[in-house]
Amino acid sequence: MFAYVGCYTTADRDGRGDGIRVYRVNNTEDQWTEVQRVGGLENPSLFTLRRDQSVLYSVHGGRNLLSAFSVDRSSGRLTLLNQIDCQGNNPVDCALDPSERFLVVGNYGTGTVAVMPLEADGRLAQVSQLVTLTGTPGPDPVQQSSSHPHAVIFDPSGEYVIVPDKGFDKTFLFRFSAGRVEPTEQASIASKPGAAPRHTTFHPSLPILYVNNELDSTVTVFEWNAGHATEAQVISTIPGGHEGRNTTAEITASPCGRFLYVSNRGQDSVVLFQVTPGTGRLTYVGNTPTGGRRPRFFTLDLTGERLYAANQDSDDITGFRIDTATGIPRPMGVVARTGSPSAISFVRAS
Repeated sequence: MFAYVGCYTTADRDGRGDGIRVYRVNNTEDQWTEVQRVGGLENPSLFTLRRDQSVLYSVHGGRNLLSAFSVDRSSGRLTLLNQIDCQGNNPVDCALDPSERFLVVGNYGTGTVAVMPLEADGRLAQVSQLVTLTGTPGPDPVQQSSSHPHAVIFDPSGEYVIVPDKGFDKTFLFRFSAGRVEPTEQASIASKPGAAPRHTTFHPSLPILYVNNELDSTVTVFEWNAGHATEAQVISTIPGGHEGRNTTAEITASPCGRFLYVSNRGQDSVVLFQVTPGTGRLTYVGNTPTGGRRPRFFTLDLTGERLYAANQDSDDITGFRIDTATGIPRPMGVVARTGSPSAISFVRAS
């Protein structure tokens, strides 16, 4: 298995990284060995992979670029295919449609959603659609001065696109058809003022959508029905409170569907929720310190038995073994040191 780590590189992003680092991962020995550094890139961050893992797409934080890389699954090495202007500032996330002929991009800085066609070999083509998000800024004058879409995902059917907007306290809902996004009849669902919806994930088997809210440190549970979302629960990631500021960052559900994880920045932890069978409702279990500062990102590996946290401010990646009975992450320590890590993706070696 190979791990791809994106790192912030520029001063305006407080970057101390040097591009994308590629590691060979040995789960037997819990060891990461560096095999490549892809330099000359500004702030490569969240990644999106083709289903066959042959092409990796990267957004570039604080810039207006997307990059496409071919993946050599025998060596793990990346080769740049091309870079394209995404017609918006600070693209923060992108998602492939089911046909893998289009990439949908959220531009945080300019409050837009872009659709980019893809060539047969995975290369990016020029933006074919650009949608400006509309709404009212939230109450935080710094973090919510305008629209800030912070994630893009497709629902399990591949017919709908979900875009949580941190600036407008809304989660936008689109239908995707013939290479275009169009608002659903519901169009969006509002969050509590100042909540700031950030990232989102679906339960692996239930029609349940989870959204973590960045500024008020909560998770919202939505019932999902063919493009329509209904709020069912809001639960805190710091139910006992936290001295000082805390914001949430990443969210993911376990492959078995029994657990949900969210990262806290400030408390610097990964929070574990137990998922109620049948309903998808959440019960807070506890938190595990990430062993570093400001866990901007975390993910489960391809086995679902390891969790890795990218600690942006301490320049390291820490690993955890998941207790499959309880869902609790058990610390393994630092597996890699790299400047300002912001994203991790895994590819199975061929």
